[in-house]
Amino acid sequence: MIITKLRRTIKSGAISFWRNSSVSLASVLIMTVTLTVITMILFFGVVMSSTLETIKNKVDINVYFVKSAEESKMIALAESLKKMPEVASVEYISRKQAYDTFRERHVGEEATLQALDEIGENPLPASLNIKAKDPSQYDSIVNTLKEKERSLVDETIIEKINYTKNKQAIDAISRIIAASNKIGFLIALFFAAVSILITFNTVRLAIYIFREEISVMRLVGASETYIRGPFVTVGILYGIVSAILTILLLLPLTQSLGEWTDKLGTGMNLFAYYQSQLPVVIIGLVLGGSALGAISSFLAIRRYLKV
Repeated sequence: MIITKLRRTIKSGAISFWRNSSVSLASVLIMTVTLTVITMILFFGVVMSSTLETIKNKVDINVYFVKSAEESKMIALAESLKKMPEVASVEYISRKQAYDTFRERHVGEEATLQALDEIGENPLPASLNIKAKDPSQYDSIVNTLKEKERSLVDETIIEKINYTKNKQAIDAISRIIAASNKIGFLIALFFAAVSILITFNTVRLAIYIFREEISVMRLVGASETYIRGPFVTVGILYGIVSAILTILLLLPLTQSLGEWTDKLGTGMNLFAYYQSQLPVVIIGLVLGGSALGAISSFLAIRRYLKV
């Protein structure tokens, strides 16, 4: 009995959907735009987060030593840092290695190499490149280095610790991402509100068109659920059709953006991510679209359909 009623309700809603195809098209299109915008905002957030993680993973701490520092002390400092649980790796670069690397990097730049030769001695300091196991642990490592530097007092071997600028860049990107997420949320909320409003008015129009049929159903004693059910079904159909169109639209859209996100060094390919998350995206869009349609229909029914 329940299954029969449900089948009739769905059938009635589907008929209403197709009979008012021009009106349905408006709701489907605006809901498709809404779901596409919301999905792309979510994807943008994922890309930005991936970019931040990629930058964090490329960040390291550079410790530059004074030229007069004894190599044994520099190596001893490197060995002590390796024992720290936060440290993933420590690379010691001697003054000669730094000099040779500099010349290799500027091969063909005669003016730069000539200026280096005119100095008459190696101007580059020895250094350490330190990588943490987790980007959040860099502050702890820097604090340890500063403590070691203070403990040396008159025999300081560290000239400069280069991390502050990297941290400032990461913090700036984090703030940009947080602001972008807030703006994205407001945009998504706006489109969702517009979608609900359009569907609300579409269902209201459908109620007006079927007013005579509704009156007949009331006269023959049709239940409240049976009268209201088809209109909720119409709203859900709007959402499901919109979700299908959004899924199809996202395929070429993410494909065109995939290579671009890959080249920018975001650490991910958007198209590959979309393909890997396709089952989750499909479920999310169908549920989200159905919810938008159902909410819009429910609000319209409560406002304009008095049973």
